Amino acid sequence: SNILFFLFPGTDVGVTGGSASKENAAAVTHVTAQPSLLTPEPWNLLVTQTPAKEKAKEGETVVLNCSFNSPQHPSPADLMVKWYKEDEKGQMDLLENNVTVLPNNSRVFMSGDLSHGDASLVILNVTTSDHGIYFCAVTLPDGKVVTGDGTKLRIRRALGLFGIEESIGTIIGVVAAGIGGIVVLVIVLTPRLRKCILCIRQDSHQ
Repeated sequence: SNILFFLFPGTDVGVTGGSASKENAAAVTHVTAQPSLLTPEPWNLLVTQTPAKEKAKEGETVVLNCSFNSPQHPSPADLMVKWYKEDEKGQMDLLENNVTVLPNNSRVFMSGDLSHGDASLVILNVTTSDHGIYFCAVTLPDGKVVTGDGTKLRIRRALGLFGIEESIGTIIGVVAAGIGGIVVLVIVLTPRLRKCILCIRQDSHQ
């Protein structure tokens, strides 16, 4: 009976300890879960610009793509989009607070739907002065600003009636071909010139 007496208390302690540990685990879980409910999620915004480089010819329409996503899906009214350009003259703002800021300019405007995470920019009838690097910046309700990596825009100039594109490589190729042709002519004609000179000398001696 003594043996049974010692076994029962041990068993009771074991059961009691097990239930206590379960209660503690539940309490710990409850305590750790509470702060996460009180702490707001951070604004994890990603702004993507594509492509990194864009080419266009004078007079064409260019669309500079800018897309963004956020896990909290803020409403378009809470987002502020800004576009600016950087070139050799410095930085120039094109669009602020979702509206074009260029005076007397209807060529540049935002075409994207902010509710779908699209803040793309359209430039109509581009000119050589439009070249540069364009940046899309999105401001969140908490004041955080996230800027894309930028899109480098190059404008090709159209020359002549047939829209011949200006190209340094082409010009160099034409010049090189011309020089090569002259060298060939010199090599071909040199022996003939020598013969003619010899003929003239022989006639003069006679």
